[in-house]
Amino acid sequence: MRALVRRVSFAEVKVASSPVGSIGSGLLVYLGIHHKDETSDLDWIIKKVLGLRVFEDEESKMNLKIGANHGILLVSQFTLLGNLKKGYRPSFNRAADPRTGAYFYDLALEKLKKNFTGAVESGIFGADMQIHAVDEGPVTIWIDSQNRDY
Repeated sequence: MRALVRRVSFAEVKVASSPVGSIGSGLLVYLGIHHKDETSDLDWIIKKVLGLRVFEDEESKMNLKIGANHGILLVSQFTLLGNLKKGYRPSFNRAADPRTGAYFYDLALEKLKKNFTGAVESGIFGADMQIHAVDEGPVTIWIDSQNRDY
């Protein structure tokens, strides 16, 4: 499982030009589900996202994790599993099938809502979405449950 996490001052997701989710200050989380992922991968990703210390304290040091005054916008993105090993056209054969991906995406949304006191918004799994975000910093963090060394 892979998550690309961006610290934002605003983020909005639209489907067919209609807003379906938006947050002010918080984290925009793109989530890609690997075909070998298990619940333990999701639990690890959620723990990392909620524990990320990427918000500034009173000394302007990135020392604070996300709080109730922030939001999380979760967006499914199977292209995070793209593989360029052969040529220039990405292969997505490592991504979970749509049914498995939707299951883990819905479970991620449920776990975020259960474990986070702030607003949790989401895109629509499998939809063609338009994302508008204003990065803060910028701060962008890559989290990969298959490569926990960094």
